[in-house]
Amino acid sequence: MAQAHFDFSGDVVLVTGASGGIGQSIALRFAESGAKVAVHYHTNREAAETLAADIGGLTFSADLSTEAGCINLMRQVDDTLGPVDVLVNNAGLQPVLPFEAITGDAMAAMMAANVAGPMALMRALAQAGRPASAVNIASIEGLQPAAGHAHYSTSKAALLMLTRAAALELGPKGIRVNSISPGLIDAGGLPGRWPEGVGRWLANAPLGRLGTPEDIADAVLFLASDAASWISGANLVVDGGVLAGPTW
Repeated sequence: MAQAHFDFSGDVVLVTGASGGIGQSIALRFAESGAKVAVHYHTNREAAETLAADIGGLTFSADLSTEAGCINLMRQVDDTLGPVDVLVNNAGLQPVLPFEAITGDAMAAMMAANVAGPMALMRALAQAGRPASAVNIASIEGLQPAAGHAHYSTSKAALLMLTRAAALELGPKGIRVNSISPGLIDAGGLPGRWPEGVGRWLANAPLGRLGTPEDIADAVLFLASDAASWISGANLVVDGGVLAGPTW
């Protein structure tokens, strides 16, 4: 598949949850496009430092489930690299629990990581008082629920509305806010770990394959680029056409 090419020379790009999977590919794509990349991680320091060394970026550790963690992260990036031009809210939680097992604490933790964190980071982005772009990584489960993911699906649906609300209120400040809803992404070894789920996906995917982290990274670069300069409040579904299929 051909790689998309965009120019982010000199721009400061903060990618949260950049230590693995989709986040790594997003950080790599921005670095390849000339950006100064802030590689955020929470616990996976070794992977983050390896990635940063490979792409010439810098690592930043923060717990984004707290407002203080979000504010401090933006401050550290600003002090080290300069004001953030592109914020990619990729970090989040995705545990599997049956509906009856989801406690109030589990729901609160999910919303803190997947909704309140991105909101706090976008608020800090807006307070910098300069044009910028934010891309939130949501999920097709914010549009179509999956068993065992009631709290995750709910948080991603909230993130989709947060994207639109932020686009509405931050647009006058020159800040564009969009989201991407990935389908099933294979960041390595998924068919071996979950063969039955992958089989169901492939049987229903019009394009006949799993997604890759690079598929999502290229979509992020498009939405953050000048090629999307009149796009804000949009949700780009990147799922190989799965949501286009019938549900009965």
